[in-house]
Amino acid sequence: MGGSGGGGFFYESKPEEIAQKIRNEEEKSQNSVYETSITALMRDLLSVVNDRDTDSIQRHLTTIEGAVHKDIEGYIDLRYAGSVAKHTYVDGLSDIDSIAILNDCDLVNATPNEVKKHFYDKLCERLPSTDIRIGNLAVTIKFSSGIEIQILPAMKDETGIRIPSSRRSNEWSHIIKPDKFALALRYTNTHTSGKLVPVIKLAKSIIASFPESRKISGYHVESLAIEVFGQYTGEKKLKPMLKHFFSEAAKYVLAPIKDKTGQSVHVDDYLGETNSLIRKMVADSMSTVARKMQNADGSREIRIWEQFLK
Repeated sequence: MGGSGGGGFFYESKPEEIAQKIRNEEEKSQNSVYETSITALMRDLLSVVNDRDTDSIQRHLTTIEGAVHKDIEGYIDLRYAGSVAKHTYVDGLSDIDSIAILNDCDLVNATPNEVKKHFYDKLCERLPSTDIRIGNLAVTIKFSSGIEIQILPAMKDETGIRIPSSRRSNEWSHIIKPDKFALALRYTNTHTSGKLVPVIKLAKSIIASFPESRKISGYHVESLAIEVFGQYTGEKKLKPMLKHFFSEAAKYVLAPIKDKTGQSVHVDDYLGETNSLIRKMVADSMSTVARKMQNADGSREIRIWEQFLK
């Protein structure tokens, strides 16, 4: 009588099945720890982005606009993120909060540095107790609340809006319709459930560590991201999207990208023609990143991700 009941128990308790169950549980646990660790690394790097108080930012933007309202024609409101933690450079439209379009006719032929200095002087004059700094492209205003707002001063002429170039010091960029570009960026960011801009920032942080000859402009990174994620159907999570970006951007970067604002220029003319040597060098660096990320996931090598996200 006891034999029939024990048969089922014996079958369920086969040593090899128990061992497999244990291995499966260990696998799940190791995967969970690994993924949690990578998420924490990304969260640390993006802490400035994730922790921003959008309501306070809007109030501060209103304060800035009120201080210099006589000197500006209008704002292009971006409010994407500000600087990436540990990499506080302004390198593209997704790194700034707003574009201030100046309307001072005396500045029509001014250089970007002169325009920045004019905007800086006006802000210092009207917000004398505020910490204000001139950066690579933008003017950063740090309020007593601790919030930093980055404003990109721009000039308007008959062709559109000119903003400073992120590649050539004290020269104007070809980007003369940043409002249209911002719309394309915002649309793709929405398509990816708000993950696009953080992914762009993580990608810029990694690209910033490339050799100087293989770095690309912030606007170029943003344009690549719009191309890469325009029809994206994968997981809308930071890690898979970051891996996807470097894998696909390595292909897109080999050919010039048409400017999304409807102009006839390309955003990456500085890299030369299709399959130029410099394009191949940039593509090689991006492919290397994608391959290392894939290998790191295969072996659960957190150390590799730490190198990327430090």
